[in-house]
Parts: sequence; structure tokens; C-alpha cells
Amino acid sequence: MLHVADWHAACALPGMLKNYFRTAWRNLLRHKSIAVINLAGLSIGFTCCMLIALYLQHELRYEDFQQKGDRIARVLMEYQFGSEGQPTKGDYTSVRVGPVLQQNFPEVETTVRMSKWPQIVRQGDKVLNEQQFLFADSTFFQVFSFPLLQGNPKTALAGPNKIVLTESAARKYFGSTNVLGKTLIVGTKAQALEITGITADCPSNTQIRYDFLASFRTMNISPEGESTYWNANYNTYVLLKDAASFAPMQARIDPFMKEESKHYGATIRLFLEPFRNIHLHSEYAAFEPNGSIMAVYVMGAVALLILLIACFTYINLSTARSMERAREVGVRKVMGAGQHQLFGQFMTESAMLCAVAVGVSALLAAILLPGFNNLTGKTLSLTSLLSVPFITASLGVALLVSLAAGSYPAVILTGYQPVKVLKGAFQRTNSGQWVRKSLITFQFAISVFLIACTFIVRQQLKFIQEKKLGYDRDHILVLPLDNKMLDQFDALKQSLKSGPGVQEVSRCVRTPIEGGGGYNMRSAQMPADQQMNVTANPVDEDYIRASGMRLIAGESFSAQDVKNAEDTSIQDRYRFVLNESAVKQLGWTPEQAVGQRLWLDDSRPGYVKGVVADFHFESFRHSIQPFVLFPPDWSQKMIVKLDGNNMQQSISHIEGVWKKMAPHRPFEYTFMDQDFNNLYDAEIRLGRSMDVFALVAVVLACLGLFGLSAYTVRQRFKEIGIRKVLGASAGSILLMLSGGFVRLSLVAICVGLPLAWWAADSWLQDFSYRTPVSWLLFAAAGGILIGLTMLTVGLQALKGLAANPVNSLRSE
Repeated sequence: MLHVADWHAACALPGMLKNYFRTAWRNLLRHKSIAVINLAGLSIGFTCCMLIALYLQHELRYEDFQQKGDRIARVLMEYQFGSEGQPTKGDYTSVRVGPVLQQNFPEVETTVRMSKWPQIVRQGDKVLNEQQFLFADSTFFQVFSFPLLQGNPKTALAGPNKIVLTESAARKYFGSTNVLGKTLIVGTKAQALEITGITADCPSNTQIRYDFLASFRTMNISPEGESTYWNANYNTYVLLKDAASFAPMQARIDPFMKEESKHYGATIRLFLEPFRNIHLHSEYAAFEPNGSIMAVYVMGAVALLILLIACFTYINLSTARSMERAREVGVRKVMGAGQHQLFGQFMTESAMLCAVAVGVSALLAAILLPGFNNLTGKTLSLTSLLSVPFITASLGVALLVSLAAGSYPAVILTGYQPVKVLKGAFQRTNSGQWVRKSLITFQFAISVFLIACTFIVRQQLKFIQEKKLGYDRDHILVLPLDNKMLDQFDALKQSLKSGPGVQEVSRCVRTPIEGGGGYNMRSAQMPADQQMNVTANPVDEDYIRASGMRLIAGESFSAQDVKNAEDTSIQDRYRFVLNESAVKQLGWTPEQAVGQRLWLDDSRPGYVKGVVADFHFESFRHSIQPFVLFPPDWSQKMIVKLDGNNMQQSISHIEGVWKKMAPHRPFEYTFMDQDFNNLYDAEIRLGRSMDVFALVAVVLACLGLFGLSAYTVRQRFKEIGIRKVLGASAGSILLMLSGGFVRLSLVAICVGLPLAWWAADSWLQDFSYRTPVSWLLFAAAGGILIGLTMLTVGLQALKGLAANPVNSLRSE
């Protein structure tokens, strides 16, 4: 008999499921407004989660395709002269580091040295300045897993004057990828490089991105450069034999470099940085801007909070309709329905709604993906969105949401006895109202938290934009310089300054935003073996005027000072301009500093000629350190200060001069203010993302509140009518309906704002210069929440107030 019963149950299952779906569909159609609100809330929540999940997947899977990624380390260099000041550290090394590590440490399988230098590339009539141009050792393909589609990975970069192209680069210059053996003309010296390989285009989730990969020996580094730890302008990566060798090898590097440093008059240390940690955890970017683990945490938290708001909206509206559904449950139980059948019915409705929401969300995510890419600065593809793992994960999340959001109303409703339910006992209990109030409070807390955090991020970005930097960044063009242009720079400068709107022209190695290189310096009062770390930038006599720096003592060096610096027969041939921090560390006042004798790297003796006010040559994450300006022996940038009156006319003049005097390279420029904004690209994009998702969270919360308040007004329709008949004013009725929701919002403010303050303060700690956190921002966030609450509830209350009380009483 047991087997027969099981067989009958199995036969009845399809019909029962069909009945579940039919009933669920009818219930959704019967309550269209509630269904639309739930569907809209879940769809918006799922869409945001899908887009953010794509972003998180992209960031967390950086370099996953690198088969040896767990054995690769980037070498960082730290150096310090003497015991004064802070050591200088960065991702740079000299070309000596790689061979030394491979020769002295058996843990090393091989090393690869690389350098990124934009180059002019010429093929026929096509001449372009290519930014994604790398030089690398022949071991590049042994270390990194970039598939070489054509050519031999062992010999493609072995020897000078060899180059590997990506497929896109090959098509760009030749129209096809069958280009092995052909040549490209590269650089201002017009070197002919033989194409020895073709690789697939670099994926978007790698920090080593290139279009052109030239052999490292093409750089023709001098023997002196090969034998020193200085001249640290390159990047070194190490491939270890065993992933477990990081810590043991680091422990051996420290004493080894201590011994090596004795010959250099400085303390030099090398650090191994795990390759896969660089993108999210390192403060030193590789060949592409780094991401941020903080941004990953923030985006993940935002996705979770938005999804919770959508779920809570669904639960609130479901429990609000509990009395109507309770009568339905009572009737069904009287007719013989079991508790598990009723539970299945409610869960079917939840699952159906979530399934439809997932379908709508997938379509919305595909439509919004280009905009989301622009928002985050990523290149997320539709392919990832439509991949089987992503679809499976999306359906899994939808299933969890349907279980989480649908189970509470289902359990509550199916657990009541038919007689109590039909008598409305559920309506008279406080349990359902307590749950709704708790969920509304949580929604409000999330909303005010996101609003306040958004205000803080925006305030910091405003602080960055408005803080005085110590130099001008407006109306300044930045252009590249090469040796051909330097040979005729004076004539080029005069031609540029003769045009409309051109105020100043200067050459330098780096702009004020880019800072400078690492140097050591000592004064005449310091012992010969004692040095201090400084950042320095070779600039010409017009740099201070062109950049708008403020001299507070002395004067800038002259054109004659620049010429004297090239004359080795002059003993103290250099003149220096220091910033306030350098003067302070040397123990002088600005006035005392002028005329003091200094040595920069011991090879540049001279005197202090002027002092400029401190300026921000790094991002606001770093405090201002000692800085030195000195006459250049080479330059790679030119800055042109414009008056801003007729920018287009000025730029047209500059372009005309450029094409006449520098026809060998394309006319390209950037604005210094754009370069400044690029320093804070991650923060700017975080601010925009917070704007969008805070708005989404508020809309979702208001959407749920709108549906809940509409239902509340319907439930109290008779009460409103009685109060109006008894003479109650519209204001008192409005206050009665909105008062409860406003009290909940006040509780939410007390919960959300302290959390927002803690989160914002933690984020701001990354900045050495940060905005003060004003209580007005939190007051504004709370005021917005209360205002939106009253507006949302008020719109529904007006409908009840507009109704004729006679009709409301007659309907009851």
C-alpha cells in the first residue's frame, strides 16, 4: 500500500505544481500594484547586483590567467642616505637587480626586466605616438602567460632590434597579422625593429598591458648602467621555483643587500611583492593604474545593502497583505489543504516573482553595461554576463532571495489555525507590525548611511579640487619633448610665444603634478658621508613662472644659470631652488637658505638661489616632502601657459608651429588639470558610483514605503473618514499617518549616521590632507531621509484625504 501511495503522490505532483503556478499567477494579477512594486524593487536590486558582481569578478580575478602567477614577484627598492628623513621606496630598480638576484639566490628560476616608454612608431605614411610600448627581456614569455600566436617565445625577444606586436597592433599598421620578418621604424632615432612575434591582445584584467613589446637590449643600456644599483628607472620581476620561497628568500635578501649597500654610501633594500597582490593591495601601480581593495569592499557592501532593501520591501508588502492572505489560508485549510501545500503555494509565488525579476534584470544589465563601464572605467564584457557560471550564480542568488523573502510570510500565515485566522486574530497581533517596523527601520538606516557616505566622498573630492596646490594647473598644456626638439628648443620657444594667448613656455623632465625623481643631497654643514633623501626635477629658467609657483625667498635661476650647469669647468656650476620642507629639514629659514652651498648626488655642486612655497607634487594621500628644482641636462616635457581667453586659437597656433618644427612626431597634448584629475581617478569614480547607488537605494526604500503607505491608507480608510466627519484637520490626519514612519526614520538615523561617520573616517585616513567632517553633512543626510519619508507617505495620505468620507463609511 505504501508503494501505491507513493505512486499516486508522484502522479499528482505535476498537477499540483501546475495549480501552484496558476494560483500564483492569478494572485499577482489580482494585486497588480503590489506585484509591480515588488517586481520593480527586485529587478532594480538584481540589476545592481549583477553589474557590481561583474565588477568584483573582474577585479578579484586579475592575473588569474597567469599560470605561474603564484610564483611571480615584483621587486621593490627602498633606499636611504644617512639616518635623516624617511626612506624612499618604489617599484623601480636598476637593471643590475635582476641578474644579481638570479646569480646569488637559488630560489630564483629566472627574472625579467621591463620598462614602459611611449614611442613614435612609423610604418609608411602612418606615424603615431604609441603609449602602450614595453621593453622586456627575452625571458618575458617564460615568466608571463601571454600566448604567442606566431614566432618562437624563446627567441622572439633575444637580441636587439626585435619587436612583438599584438594582433590589433599588427592590423592597425599592416592590415593583417601575417607580418613576421617585416620592420617598424621606432623612436626619434628611427630604429628599424624586426617583427619576430604576434601575441593575442592583452586581456583587460592584467596590469601588464601592451601593444608593442620590444627586446630589452634594444634600449642599449651602457655598461655603467648595468653595474650600478642607481639609475633605477626599470621594473624587475622574479619567477621563483617554488611559491613557498617568498618568505625564506626575503629573509636572505636583507643581509645580502646590507652587504651590497656598503659600496654605495646608502642603505638599499629590496622587497619581493607577490604579483597577484599588486592590483588591489599595492600602493605602487604597475604598467596600469591599480585598483583598490577598499573599492571592492565598498562595491560589495553596496550590492548587499541594495539587495537587502529589495528583499525587505518584498517582505514588508507581503506581511502587510497578511490579513487578506490569512483569510485565503483559512478557507484553504477548511477545504483540506495541508500546511506544506500552503507553504509550497507561497514559495511558488516568491520563486515566480524572483525568476521574472532575474530575466528583467539580465536585460537591464545588458542595456546598462556600457554606462556602467564608463562609470567604473572598466571594460566589462557582455560575454561574462551571459556566461554559464554567471547565469548559474544569478539564478542561485534569486533562489536564495525567494527563499529568504518568501519564507517568513509563508511560515507565519500557514502556521495559524483556521478559526483564528478567519476571525482576524492575525490582524490583532503585534508580531507582524513589529517585523515590518524593524525592516523599514533597517531600510531607512541603509539609505541614510549611503547618503551620508556619498556626501563625505563628494566633500573630499571638492576639498581636493579647491585646495591650493602651490602651482597653477589651469590653462596649461603639456607636450612631449625629444632630442630633436631640444636641439632647437630656443627657436621653438620663441615661435610658440609669438602666438596669441601664449604666456610662458618651459621645458622639464616632469610637470608639477608628476613630481620628480629620487636624489640625495647634503649641505656644506653636513658631514661628507651624510645625505638626505629629496625629490628633484630638472627644469629650465621659465618653469617657476610657467607653473605659477610662488617664490618666498631669493629668485629663480636664469638662462645663464642653465648654461653654466652644462659647463664642467665651473666648480659650483649648479643653482638650486628648494621648497619649504627641504629648507626646514636642513635647519634653515627661507632667507637663510639663499646662498647656502649644496651637493645634489655629489656630482652637482652649487648654491641655493631661491625658495618656493611648498606645493603638492604627489597626491593628497602623501605629505609634502623635501623637493629641489635644478637646471636640466635633459628634458622630456614642455609646458605651455595660456591666458585662457581664446583657447582654440592658441592651440591652433601651437599646432602650426609643431608641424613646422617637429614634423617627425604627431601633435599630441594634455591639459595639466586633466592630469591632476587622473591622480584621483579612483576617488572620482567611487564618488560617481556612490551617487548612483545611493540614489538607487533611496528609490528602492521609497518604493517599498510607497506601497506600504498605500496599503496602510487603505486599511485605515474608514478611520480617516470618521476623523474627517468629526472635524479633524487635514494636517492632523497627515501627521497621524506619517508620524509612525517618521519615528522609524529617526531611529534609522540614530543607527545609520554613526556607522556612516565610522566608515567615512576610516576612508579619509588614507589621505594626509583631508576635509574636516562637518556635522552639517550628517544633518543634511538625516533631513533628506525625513523629507523623503514625509513626501512619500504624504502622497498616499492625500488620496485618503481627497476621498468623500460618506463613501468610505458606506464601503465599510
